[in-house]
Parts: sequence; C-alpha cells; structure tokens
Amino acid sequence: MGVIFMFFKRIHSFFSFGNLLKLLLGLTTLIQCILILYNHFKGIYILSDFHDFISLLLIRILLGLIASFIVAYPFLYIILFLNKIAPWGRQIIKRILIQLFFIIVISIIISTLITLFVKWGSQHYSIDFMSFINNAMIYSVANVILVIILEAWIFFVESRQAKQETEKLKNKLIKTNFETLKGQIDPHFMFNSLNVLSGLINTDAEKAHLFIDEFSQIYRYVLETIEKPVTSLHKEIEFIKSYLFLQQIRYGDSLSYSIKINSNVSDFLLPPLSLQVLIENAIKHNIVNESNPLLIEVYSKESRIYVRNNLQPKISSLKSTGLGLKNLKQRYELIGSDLKPRFLVENNHYTAILPIFDPEVEESSFFIFLNKLNFNNESNNI
Repeated sequence: MGVIFMFFKRIHSFFSFGNLLKLLLGLTTLIQCILILYNHFKGIYILSDFHDFISLLLIRILLGLIASFIVAYPFLYIILFLNKIAPWGRQIIKRILIQLFFIIVISIIISTLITLFVKWGSQHYSIDFMSFINNAMIYSVANVILVIILEAWIFFVESRQAKQETEKLKNKLIKTNFETLKGQIDPHFMFNSLNVLSGLINTDAEKAHLFIDEFSQIYRYVLETIEKPVTSLHKEIEFIKSYLFLQQIRYGDSLSYSIKINSNVSDFLLPPLSLQVLIENAIKHNIVNESNPLLIEVYSKESRIYVRNNLQPKISSLKSTGLGLKNLKQRYELIGSDLKPRFLVENNHYTAILPIFDPEVEESSFFIFLNKLNFNNESNNI
C-alpha cells in the first residue's frame, strides 16, 4: 500500500485530477468523433441523423474516458519507471521499444473490450475482424499521442521544479557560505596570530616575514574561495599547509602533522575550508603541550580524505556548539551527493572522513550547476 500511495503522490505532483480529466476528455472526444465518422463512411455503423450521432458520441465519450483513465495511470507509471532504468539521454532505442510494446498491448486490450461492449449495446453495429484491427490501430495512435503529451508535460514540470530547486539551493548556498566566512575569520585566531607575530618581530625577523606571507596566503584563500561552492583538493591542501605552519609556530614541537595525498585525486573537488574546520577543531578541543603532543594526519583513500588526530580532550566547562561540523554537513548536502561526512572515535583517535568528487564523472544536476557557478565566479574575478 505504501508503494502505491507513493506512486499516486508522485503522479499527482505532475497532474492534478482536474488537469488530467480535461486532457483526457479533450483527447477522448476527438478520438471518438474520428471513430464514429470513420465507421459511418465505411458502412460499419450508419448514422441515421444528428441525434443518433450525439447519442453515440456521448456513450463512447463516457466509455472512452473511463478507458483513458484506466490506461493513463499505467502509462504514467511506465514513464516514471523508464525515467529511472532507461532515461532519454542514455537508452533512447530501448525506451522507445518498451513504450511502444506496452502502448500496443494496452491499446489492443482496451479497444477490443470497448468494441465488444458497443456491439452488445447496439444491434445495428456490425462487427468483423477488421473492425477490431481498425479500432486497435486508432487506439494505438491515440495512445501514442497521449504518451507524447504525458512525456512532454512531465518534462515541463520537472524542468520547472528543477529550476525552482536550483534557485532555492543557490540562496541556501549563499547563506551557508556567508556563515562559513564569519566563522573562518576567527577573531581568536587573528588575535593569537598577531601576538605570535609581535613576538617574532623582536626575536626572528626572517621567520616573522615568512609568518606574514603565510598569514596573507590564508586570508587571500578564504576571500577567494568563500563564494565558490567547491574547490580543488590540491588548493585546499596548500591552504592547510599555510594554516598549520602558523599553528606550529605558536605550539612548536607540541604540534606535528603529516599529509599524504595520492596524486590521482589532487584535482578532485570538495567544499572550501572543509579541512580547516576539522584541523581547527582538533587543536581547539585537545590538549596541545610538550607532555601531550598532538599529531594530525591528513591522507587519502580512494575517493575520501581522512583527518585523524590522537584524542586528548581538554577539561573545560565550555561545551562545543558543533556549529562547524553542522555547517560542513550542510555544505556537502548542497553539492547534491548522497555521500556525507562521517566522524569516528576509535582506538583513542578521532577520525573525520570527507568525500571528494571527481568532476569528470559526477553527473548530478546540482553538481553541474555548482561547477557553472564556480566558473562564473572565476570569470567575474578575472
């Protein structure tokens, strides 16, 4: 029952009962007029007068409308099913053959039943084998037209829904990126970095200049990528190296890291600043000193990035809000993939697993939209 309910709910998202009734009534009236006139001129059923024509037409419209509703829902189900197993863009020949087979079979069954019913209700209606053939052919052509109309309407509705959904997701993306920007320009990080820089200027001028260069690289990257929905992994890694360089100057030997990324995934895509959120959380929520050094590992496996650190949580009265990870999950949802970030605690280690996406094989409609949006942003910055 649940499957049937979902099926009808899906159909009514394209066709309300009223719209489907109007469509089928118009098509049925046209077909029955053609059939009655064809039978009259062929001598199958001779109309005596206009009243006879109207009476027969009303009866056949009623029967045809019932038959149309009987075939319309199976046709809609077939269309929606074929959209999954044989979409138009990939398996056109297979789809056409399957649809034609079902149209012909259903048309023969319905036209035979209606022909027999009309013959039973009218003694003046002569019937032979050719009557069945002719009616089946007319019903088949009519049902082909019906399926074409249903296909066109579904395509129109899906295109409109996709456009509305894209606009909705675009607005959500802008809002999410704005929240990310506010979070990444962390006043505490800036304050601590300036304190470190102030100490370096008096003790190690060369390292201070290097610190300034890396610091500017960080904020340049933040400002350049925050409006982009996705960025390449190799750019994100370069940014992370700059970010960890500043953190190492602050924590010294108490903080160490390793980065091992396979070259074949360096051009894969992910939301910008994703790795920074995880590394920042590792430093913020764990003890980092000489007695308890923190090791952060960043490495790739297949189409995933792992960020792993030893677990040594701070004893603090301040409870984590989890906004950083929540924001990260939302940005992955906007990409339109079923893959989501995962977070594990095992063997006294915390591991975050981020999916990364190959731009050459990713085909989801919203991911294509993201790439276009990304390209447009880059063009505007040239």
